[in-house]
Amino acid sequence: MTRRLHPGSAAALPPRSIGGFLPRSIGALLPRSIRARMTTAATLVAAAVFLGASALTLATVPENLHGAVHTRVELAIRRVASDARTGTLPAELRTPARVQLLRALSQTGEVLASSTAFPQDARVDAFRPKRPESVETTELDLARHPEEPRSRHLLMAITVRSPRGPVTVQAASSLADVDRALMWIHLMVFVGTPLILVIVAVLTWAAVSFALRPVGRVRAELAEITGQDLSRRVSVPPTGDEIADLADTTNHTLDRLERSAETQRRFVADASHELRSPISALRAQLEVANDYPDETDWPATGARALAAADRLTGIIDELLMLAKLDAGAVTQRRVVDLCRVAEEQISRRAGGRVPIHLHACASAPVFGSPVQLDRLLTNLLDNAARHAASRIDVGVTVRGDSVVVTVTDDGDGIAPEDRERVFERFTRLESARAKDKGGSGLGLPLSREIATAHGGSLMVADHGPGARFVAVLPLHRG
Repeated sequence: MTRRLHPGSAAALPPRSIGGFLPRSIGALLPRSIRARMTTAATLVAAAVFLGASALTLATVPENLHGAVHTRVELAIRRVASDARTGTLPAELRTPARVQLLRALSQTGEVLASSTAFPQDARVDAFRPKRPESVETTELDLARHPEEPRSRHLLMAITVRSPRGPVTVQAASSLADVDRALMWIHLMVFVGTPLILVIVAVLTWAAVSFALRPVGRVRAELAEITGQDLSRRVSVPPTGDEIADLADTTNHTLDRLERSAETQRRFVADASHELRSPISALRAQLEVANDYPDETDWPATGARALAAADRLTGIIDELLMLAKLDAGAVTQRRVVDLCRVAEEQISRRAGGRVPIHLHACASAPVFGSPVQLDRLLTNLLDNAARHAASRIDVGVTVRGDSVVVTVTDDGDGIAPEDRERVFERFTRLESARAKDKGGSGLGLPLSREIATAHGGSLMVADHGPGARFVAVLPLHRG
């Protein structure tokens, strides 16, 4: 049977990548080491930049260099051609900068004007444009002097009309500078680029290794910290960067873990002590009854054993509820009218040692767990009943977006310095121990946990005489 997934469910989501930014197929190709990943990424980025720059250079620079020589030579022959048209050719032509060869020939091959450095070369003599007034171009290996080696030259020619008849103007410029520049460009592209990429990779590897060195120290120090000794802390590097923030956050986390572990150890010790007392009392009663069966008042012994079992049950129930609240367990919730809950609690306690007075209350709906909210009010009333002298007042009111529940007794009250201590687990003040030795010290902490789990709060307010507990919970507006 195929299970259909809702589009918003977690199982229907596309697979995440490493770090959540790359597709899984690409992320799987990257190395696992952060050092190697950073080096690979930096090298790839540098390679992309250098390859793009190299491609642009190879596509534009050679053409621009040739174009500059072409323009230079064409300007030279057109200037001489203009003089030839007007019949003002000098006998010796002055060559512009970087134009080595320049001369004008008649239709019969007679040299009408020439630069001093123009050599005799049959190939140059034979190069004439096929159409008049059009510039033609070729490349030849020429030498300015017979003893010099030949080098590549750009040769251009144009034929114009003159008073002496058709005149062919020829000019040539060496391409040695262009070839030399292109050689260096190719050397930089095909040799320098790989060398630069290697340097980038080495520098990135060294920089990341240096940056991650504090991380290695933090990891080594964390590996030495065990659950038996949470007092150690990792060293914070004085760099003030993200790694220093990580080390500082790690120390704060270790602080919380140490406090949590200490609280857990104290909780286990206190819970063991609180459970040991009723178990020891129950065991002593049963052992005495078993040793002296004829002298034992079995109904009274059974009643005392039942009371001890009830106390054990209450402690265990409170411990279980605290464990669920600590674990963040989600309970079934619905709309609960706290006014009705208070009325039911008071009706069940009718005829008790201390009368309970409920002030007039209207509907006070709260969205929450009925069991937990009932336990919150039960614990507050039990605490008030243990300390009250003659009266307990209960109020349930709606104030703005909150429901406020107050439980007030006329007992000895709670000193300001102890108003937070009473919410610590297994904490019982001296006055509470003197009046009631059967308490566990879990009722008030459990009540605050319930209020907090419902988005509210529980505190001790100023009041005299006696003590007033105030629980504030969000109002449900259905």
